Amino acid sequence: MSAPEPMTSLPAAALAHDPSWPRAGDWPPPEGTVDAVLLGLPAHRTSLSPTGANATPTAVRAALRRYSPTVLGAEGPIDLNEVLRIADAGDVADPDGPAGEARVRERVRALTARLVIALGGDNSITYATAQGAAATGLITLDAHLDLRDGESNGSPVRRLVADGLDPRRIVQIGIADFANSAIYARRAADLGIRVIGLDEVRRRGIADVAAEALQVAGVDAGGIHLDIDVDVCDRSVAPGCPASVPGGLAAWELRDLVRHLAGDARVRSADIVEVDATADTPDGRTVRLAALCVLELLAGLAARVETA
Repeated sequence: MSAPEPMTSLPAAALAHDPSWPRAGDWPPPEGTVDAVLLGLPAHRTSLSPTGANATPTAVRAALRRYSPTVLGAEGPIDLNEVLRIADAGDVADPDGPAGEARVRERVRALTARLVIALGGDNSITYATAQGAAATGLITLDAHLDLRDGESNGSPVRRLVADGLDPRRIVQIGIADFANSAIYARRAADLGIRVIGLDEVRRRGIADVAAEALQVAGVDAGGIHLDIDVDVCDRSVAPGCPASVPGGLAAWELRDLVRHLAGDARVRSADIVEVDATADTPDGRTVRLAALCVLELLAGLAARVETA
């Protein structure tokens, strides 16, 4: 069955052309070593709720063209396209199930980049993407613990731990009340996972929380995988996430967290998940936020270059 048409699609002719205002996106296929590479993973078949998340990688790529690649830094503007080599490796076909996950691992391993950015798809992609990147630490931005039994978009963290990821190197940021069960919360505590709930994020601030997360997840020599589940955000800014709830992070809080975390060289892979482009509002606000998360990851990566 073909994927439903994303509500955010827009004819290219509808976007103004100005040679002095370049647009983000439309990056070439990777050749050799690059700084960052996008990889579409349109997983959706094991989602616990009906979703058209398989349409989202295409929708995010279209939404990127609504933005410029320019960061207005304190030292002057920075064009990400000028300071970074950015590529787009296309999509992995049928990434669901054991065979699909094997294809994801193989594709991620083959990419030679300082930062691999996986465009979901549902949260199940975190499992194979983190393994393909050989991550030894995990940071999740998520309202949910993802420690469910079985194999679904609600189980990637449990599956990673079951396959050997040290749970003491996992930090989960933004976990929300009324979005998790007591059984799975106790599982997180028993495993030694560091859980930082919404209230703690707001009490301590973005920079402090990000610093702790990087310290905990980045102890080992391997890299950190960053899982960006957009349903960590308030439903008003993420209505296209089936499981987003009122009271979640503001869009600016998510973007700030992503840039802070991506600025650390130990973050070598990331995913952006749980956006259903077919269920978004007519203004495409959820997909646009996902596209901005791509740009925030790149801005964090560029900051590494500037300070190196």
